[in-house]
Amino acid sequence: MGSTPAHGPRLGVWIIGARGSVATTVVVGAAAVAAGLAPPVGCVTELPDFRDAGLTPLGDLVFGGCDITGIPLAKRAEQLVAAGVVPADLPASLQRALAAADREIRPGVGAAAGSQAPQAAAIAGQLADFRERHGLDRVVVVNLASTAPQPDPHPAFTDLAALRAALAGPDPVLPPHALYAYAALGAGCGYVDFTPSGAMRLPALDELARSIGVPYTGNDGKTGETLVRSALAPMFAHRALRVRAWFGTNLLGGGDGATLADPSAAASKNASKARSLTELLPDPVEGQVHIDEVPALGDWKTAWDHIAFDGFLGVRMTMQFTWQGCDSALAAPLVLDLVRLLGRAMARGAVGVQPQFAFFFKDPMGAREHRLVPQYERLLAWTRTPL
Repeated sequence: MGSTPAHGPRLGVWIIGARGSVATTVVVGAAAVAAGLAPPVGCVTELPDFRDAGLTPLGDLVFGGCDITGIPLAKRAEQLVAAGVVPADLPASLQRALAAADREIRPGVGAAAGSQAPQAAAIAGQLADFRERHGLDRVVVVNLASTAPQPDPHPAFTDLAALRAALAGPDPVLPPHALYAYAALGAGCGYVDFTPSGAMRLPALDELARSIGVPYTGNDGKTGETLVRSALAPMFAHRALRVRAWFGTNLLGGGDGATLADPSAAASKNASKARSLTELLPDPVEGQVHIDEVPALGDWKTAWDHIAFDGFLGVRMTMQFTWQGCDSALAAPLVLDLVRLLGRAMARGAVGVQPQFAFFFKDPMGAREHRLVPQYERLLAWTRTPL
């Protein structure tokens, strides 16, 4: 996973939450596809439309990251085999790739008292060391940590100078996920927020990205229920069918289910889910999304949606759908897509929020378009512009 690429610059991938289920699936999947042991199913950037986009080959991505747990990636891969997420023969075939990535995972930073400026400097130092030791041209940092509550308002969040002063003060200012975003941008890395935690919605961090000259994108990867909504809701709008109500229930297992059992964390997820319908449908719609933890589901999730709508002459009708999927297997290929695409954006000198990547997110930053097909067309048009 660390060989010199034959067709482009070296691209590093630094994952926050690098020992989690999604991150482990990312590393296993990239190595398996590169070795010809698995097809690139789910990887948008492996479609023929992107063949000439100049993206870094999957086998030339160099992985590293941080996590607060110390379970080796090989062990995590075995656990995913037991859960039915990873094919049984892959971990043994990919030992070298897993070991190489595992060596690059550092202890994560949690909530702690005291000044955060030294913590940010330490994270930036880890990123610089990762870049230099592997001779990387660019590094993309991806937030795959557990969903965190939105940061409480703070005067320092609106201005970069004020934020830097506050970080040097005696008390913590940023939650850990936002501190990582601050350090990553300051180290000149591209940043992908695959969670709904919302660090990059802080104006001070947007200002930092623009002042350093690096791109970022997010937020909250669109993997299941909202993916269906972004394809289905335009159908009602285009056929002049009035949606009266759209309710959803999500049953989640694993770490994601446990995290979202916390109402403050679930609020971030619910907000990103709800925003898409507001943008997709012409009239206000009654509805809520309920998220329930079901530990027995493990890494799997089920979403059930009930849609009430009016047809001609006010005839009332309903539609229901059930989505059952493996969260890690749905998310991992999108992470690989975003890393490769943001690496291309960095090569083009892109700065600040990148709205052309809205296709991948429930609540895309910098874009109001939520319809899946127009999002794809915008992404494709961007990839076809010369480097």
